[in-house]
Amino acid sequence: MTTKITMIPYNRQGEIDYASLEFDPDKPAAEKPDAMEQRQEQAEIYGLLRVRFTEFGQRPDVLLDFDTYICYDRRNLNVRICPDICLVFGVDNDAIRPRRLYLPWEAGKPPDWVLEIASPTTGRVDVTRKPGVYAHIGVPEYWRFDPSGGRYHGEPLAGNILVNGEYQPVELTTAPDGILKGYSPVLGLSLAWDEGWPRLYDPSTGMYLENWREAAARAAGAEAERDAETAARAAAEAEVRRLRELLRRQQSE
Repeated sequence: MTTKITMIPYNRQGEIDYASLEFDPDKPAAEKPDAMEQRQEQAEIYGLLRVRFTEFGQRPDVLLDFDTYICYDRRNLNVRICPDICLVFGVDNDAIRPRRLYLPWEAGKPPDWVLEIASPTTGRVDVTRKPGVYAHIGVPEYWRFDPSGGRYHGEPLAGNILVNGEYQPVELTTAPDGILKGYSPVLGLSLAWDEGWPRLYDPSTGMYLENWREAAARAAGAEAERDAETAARAAAEAEVRRLRELLRRQQSE
């Protein structure tokens, strides 16, 4: 994604009293004791979004993060929520990160897109409590992904779009390839549940975004091809040298 986005100036409002916090902003949320069960899917989705929207972390106007504390009561920063992944366009990434917290009133807007990945201890709260909090904050899209197929969220995949302060469900489809997916207007892509694994599908091209496994395989193939070309070139150069030496000897005789 290379489209320029107008960046909202960061409105820093005083110092943060980190000593008064009941949590460590640099550590995962205490309510995620089984976070390791989510880590592979979280890393996969984060990686896909990073490539697509941040130019590998180089865009200063796009914030993409995981396990970010979003504080939503300026009077009490201990009132917080911590999505597995959040994505925000048009904010000052370089100014937000040193604060170690996401403060919507300073950043200038709430996150545009958040995702929760199901686990045994967090699945219920993802479905019951968090939709109301994200709607209150004003997050335009809230998505849930359950690798188990619905054991913890009740369904493999769910998307919600904020309409007049309330979330409306995203229609899911298996078209055109039998894989469950739902379209995200914020991303301009569909999030897909493929036998428990997350993928991103681009309806405009009819193709899935390349994941890290595919990228690694492609890179390995390209490296092998370069090695083969180098070896062939070296062999050709050696043959030329041999023929030149043979010609020199014949001429000297």
